[in-house]
Amino acid sequence: MSESFSASEVRSALVTRQEVALIDVRDEAVFALGHPLFAAQVPLARLEHEAPVRIPRRQALVVLYGDGDQAERGARQLRALDYSRVKVLNRGLDGWRAAGFELFQDVNSYSKAFGELVEARRHTPSLTAREVASLIEQDADIAVVDARRFDEYHTMSIPTGTSVPGAELVLRAPAVAPDPSTTIVVNCAGRTRSIIGTQSLINAGLPNRVVALRNGTMGWKLAGYPLDSGQTRRAPLVSPKLAQEARSRARQVAYRAGVRHIGLSELAALAADAERTLYSFDVRAPEEYAAGHLTGFRNAPGGQLVQEIDFFAPVRGARIVLTDEGSARADMTASWLAQMAWDVYVLDAKLDDRVAGHEPRALTARDADGRYVRPYEGTEASPASMNAYLEWEFGLVAQLERDGSHGFFVI
Repeated sequence: MSESFSASEVRSALVTRQEVALIDVRDEAVFALGHPLFAAQVPLARLEHEAPVRIPRRQALVVLYGDGDQAERGARQLRALDYSRVKVLNRGLDGWRAAGFELFQDVNSYSKAFGELVEARRHTPSLTAREVASLIEQDADIAVVDARRFDEYHTMSIPTGTSVPGAELVLRAPAVAPDPSTTIVVNCAGRTRSIIGTQSLINAGLPNRVVALRNGTMGWKLAGYPLDSGQTRRAPLVSPKLAQEARSRARQVAYRAGVRHIGLSELAALAADAERTLYSFDVRAPEEYAAGHLTGFRNAPGGQLVQEIDFFAPVRGARIVLTDEGSARADMTASWLAQMAWDVYVLDAKLDDRVAGHEPRALTARDADGRYVRPYEGTEASPASMNAYLEWEFGLVAQLERDGSHGFFVI
């Protein structure tokens, strides 16, 4: 039998910023019904495949929970992979509830809760679907930019929208809307990426008026407006002048968030520290990463890294180093991770020793078994499920306050 770890001990590790990976080995669809704020989901059938990539330091504290004997079975798998500090959560989620701690629904919950906190504290401006549709109908001077992954945009998008994934916004939005009098409307499928994207452009000091499309493509559909599909519009190439301006803007935002910049010698020192987990991410677009990247850096496009940080970095309390070959993307991504209470650095170095192709530790895609179907994905979600999802998001700020463990701040 594995040694147990109580809910109170897990929470203590989280609030004192010790390293801990709280892993839910149930299927994603069950995980989405309720889990601790900082839990990361790794289905038992994928544990041996995903753990070496997602939990790279074998001495990190890993606490597992699941249904029945799942946690014990997972612990045996991890010990066979030479993980040395594997424990099971005492009484599982029943123990968590009995301690009076909060359970959060959905997936990527703490990044979504953080996005709601940003909007609440910064009063991030937004327009309703009706207001944006009216502007499009009037042929007003607006530019709609979609902050999701390109494949999500390609599936369904707001009419006239251009794909500009989140971390690319500060770099590329000025090329989409070169006239400062153009209003920039940022959308995603729901709320988080449009809030973060809008606030990124505001934080970076763009001269344009910038607003979020309130509730994204879900709000658009609920208002009765049709969505486009199959669109391929992307932001144009950025001139060296615009790239330098974006880098300067992003560097100032990162400075305000307390992000530190390091060189290769500091990177080597961090990597050599056997007492701390280090995640190294290249936040550029996949095609740029495949053309050449620094050895040991995984690809995690910046907007998705912020949205899905629980997937990419399940060891809470670890260090994170970002690189992007000197553009604005690493600084903007780091600014958000720092506000989410991560110990994050940006690598400032000329990357001469690069390798092409995909990172050999890249994870294979999960199959559909046990997958949680997001109400905002695809084109078939019902109005009831979309409304329920939005109501859940609206309540996240209050739930964060009740939980009290996050440590987030907003610049």
